Amino acid sequence: MLTSRLLILGFVAGFVAVLIFHQGLWYLCNQIGLIPPERPAWPLDPIPPFSVPSVISKAFWGGVWGAVLVLLLGRFSGASYWANWILVGAIALPLVGFFVVPPLKGEPIPQLWPRFLVAMLLNGTWGFGTAFLLRLAGAGVPLIPEGKEQRS
Repeated sequence: MLTSRLLILGFVAGFVAVLIFHQGLWYLCNQIGLIPPERPAWPLDPIPPFSVPSVISKAFWGGVWGAVLVLLLGRFSGASYWANWILVGAIALPLVGFFVVPPLKGEPIPQLWPRFLVAMLLNGTWGFGTAFLLRLAGAGVPLIPEGKEQRS
């Protein structure tokens, strides 16, 4: 698959995975009290410097991660494909979100417990969602290998 097409599919899958999978689980976490109600799913509060709604900012960065990771993880197949997307989402994204982003913004590193565990759940779900959407779009290794098509 052409690299530019793969990058676009990765971006779109990552963007949409935030809106559906990441924020969907965020909503469920709100409902069970794991995330406080003052931090709702699909937030519309403006994010500087362009006053973009927070959920769109989150989705944009999900798209950036999807575009980068599809180049690294898209070549895997079977269980390793799914495991890699989920684990990289669950580990790498929260590490960056907790230890890289706040210092870049001039903010302190946030309290880790229990937020880091919740971040791992949310971002692992994003990883699964991105992998799933990429497979639906036909990116990388097909869901059904050639010669193994289902018969009707």
